[in-house]
Amino acid sequence: MAPKWRELADKLAERIRSGEYAPGHRLPHIRTLVDAGEGSKATVHAAYKALEAEGLVTASRGHGTIVRPQTPLKRLGIDRYDKAKWRDGDEVAFIADRVASGRAYRRDEQTQTVSRIEAPSVVAAAHGLPAGAEVYARARLVKEGEQPTHVLTSYYRPEHVEGTRIVDPTPGPAGRGGGFRVLYDAGYEIDHMREELFARAATAEEARLLQLPAGEPVVEMHRTVYTADGTVVEFAIGVHAASRFAWSYDFQVPDSAQGKEEDR
Repeated sequence: MAPKWRELADKLAERIRSGEYAPGHRLPHIRTLVDAGEGSKATVHAAYKALEAEGLVTASRGHGTIVRPQTPLKRLGIDRYDKAKWRDGDEVAFIADRVASGRAYRRDEQTQTVSRIEAPSVVAAAHGLPAGAEVYARARLVKEGEQPTHVLTSYYRPEHVEGTRIVDPTPGPAGRGGGFRVLYDAGYEIDHMREELFARAATAEEARLLQLPAGEPVVEMHRTVYTADGTVVEFAIGVHAASRFAWSYDFQVPDSAQGKEEDR
């Protein structure tokens, strides 16, 4: 026979999956369930911890235990960087993901801090800078409503962004079209980029910042952005809550052999 806390967790999980407790719904306070005869305080607490470990809810001080969205955001690949979105419009990358997912957004769901720092070794290497060189770090926390989805820190050479909107810490993208549009207007048009993804365990600070349930991994992304002549104009490190994104890539398949045939 299953323990009482497991029976309660299964009952609550069924209510979540049936939609009775919808995404964003706050589960009853522990005392409410105790008074309703669902078990002792320890039993209800154990049931809530099980639901959190299973990725069905998140618990945070001041907010209670909240049902998590079960449909992850579509995190686009190539399409999210389409120049028509940010050069000719105002659909910056995180907004492009929301639009593709049919989800609402506010521009101020991205907040940031900007500082001039000594480049960490991985950043210096990406930019081809000597040890000890300074860069601007633009660190963003992105939320969907009240729930954080990811953090992203972009690193820039000072000579590329000094005096631009990129170094303005006002919440939201760096003006119309965001940071890529700022670089474009400054004469640094984006030509190509490389993204590398790593799955790993979250640090304690990342778990706190992203409000992760116990044991949830993160996906770390390294993005290097180049102009046509190979100049690196941004190196970014993102940390994404793994269950909050579905990564999607759609691209032309290369055929280098065909190119060699045509050269003959």
